[in-house]
Amino acid sequence: MFTPKMLTSLLGVAALTALPLMGLSQGDSEERVSLEAESRLPLEDLRSFAKVFEQIRRGYVKEVDDSTLLEFAIKGMLQGLDPHSSYLDSRSFTDLQANTTGEFAGLGIEVGVEDDYITIITPMDDTPAERAGLRAGDVILRLAGKSMRGVSLDDAVEQMRGPVGSSVTLTIGRKGHKQPFDVTLKRDKVRVYSVRGEMLEDGYGYLRISQFQLDTGGDLMRAMKKLDKKGELKGLILDLRNNPGGVLQSSVEVVDAFLEEGLVVYTEGRNDASNLRYSASPGDVTKGAPLVVLINDGSASAAEIVAGALQDHRRAVVMGTDSFGKGSVQTVIPINDDRAIKLTTALYFTPKGRSIQAQGIKPDITVERVQITRMEGRSRSTEADLAGHLDNGNGGKESGSQDRKRAKAEKEDWYSRDNQVFEALNVLKGLNLYVRRTPVDRDADQATAEAEPKDKVAQVNPEDL
Repeated sequence: MFTPKMLTSLLGVAALTALPLMGLSQGDSEERVSLEAESRLPLEDLRSFAKVFEQIRRGYVKEVDDSTLLEFAIKGMLQGLDPHSSYLDSRSFTDLQANTTGEFAGLGIEVGVEDDYITIITPMDDTPAERAGLRAGDVILRLAGKSMRGVSLDDAVEQMRGPVGSSVTLTIGRKGHKQPFDVTLKRDKVRVYSVRGEMLEDGYGYLRISQFQLDTGGDLMRAMKKLDKKGELKGLILDLRNNPGGVLQSSVEVVDAFLEEGLVVYTEGRNDASNLRYSASPGDVTKGAPLVVLINDGSASAAEIVAGALQDHRRAVVMGTDSFGKGSVQTVIPINDDRAIKLTTALYFTPKGRSIQAQGIKPDITVERVQITRMEGRSRSTEADLAGHLDNGNGGKESGSQDRKRAKAEKEDWYSRDNQVFEALNVLKGLNLYVRRTPVDRDADQATAEAEPKDKVAQVNPEDL
């Protein structure tokens, strides 16, 4: 029988064993330790806890075992501290490890909910789903014979994961197919890369970091190598929007990739182990190319560390909207093989000493995410569209209305799809034109100007008079 007296005794013994006993004589040690224990532990509150515990186990409408009640007590104790401290049961601990490492056993599909059904957003590269030919837009009607209609996203993901080598059958509905069809997949180890990149235009790159995993720094370097193969980098957009954060060390590695030196972030807590400083090492992966960082109210924690550090060092222009404002550090402390607690142990500060807790990073240039509707003007013609027009003599390609329409269509893709990326690209072009001009560039322009013939007579268009 678990009684309040037993609980108080157990807690008292635990406290006594943690106290230093050196320098105490046998005669007075017990009395002094008892007094010290009472000063450290709120015994009256512990007795109240034991009474409540006993009332619940005896009188609650349903029987609950002691182990479950104690687990509830641990959860409540942590949840009462702050929104980010929590108890991780077996499932939560496993999910956290998968998110941190970016590896899990499953099918390799990113899914969402559409019209009450689980819908495939995209199959990941080199995974069972991609090899089986599943496509974006496919609807998972059944999983292992069970209807997926109305199933929550978390439950669907849980059902699709499983041991490596185990099989599961999906019933797929696909646009253009009259009847659903079955696909049997064998689960495999799936690696989720946290960084993806592409060239938006010649010389202007784009990197998206979805979250900060253990190998995000390595993922970024691999993505940059792919961009380097496509030519000289004139500017880079680093997209941290809706990035919830993750591993602090990985955020330091990302900042380090763009800085030659200087403090990246520092943390302060009650314990010496929580007081840390992280600095950059020499080497800028972009060789000094202009950098724009995109943030929004979904950018939190490690994402804010990156944005704040690059902003403080004036290495990047931060654009978008105010970030989330999570300026605390959580430490995951295992308490047995499959359970842990996530405890807030420190606050972090940007290189200039800013704490963004409950305030966030404010962008240098505010750009709201909006839906753009272009105002169409009347159809216009230029000199290049007129029959028999004179050659310009510059040797360059003339630009008529059709050329402009093609160029406009190419720009409208990003302009209408993501106005924040479009504006970031414009800023990069401006920085590349004016900020990156070296003395050598300016001397070359001056030499060209001085070489121009000085005996030219100014030509005046009569229409301008």
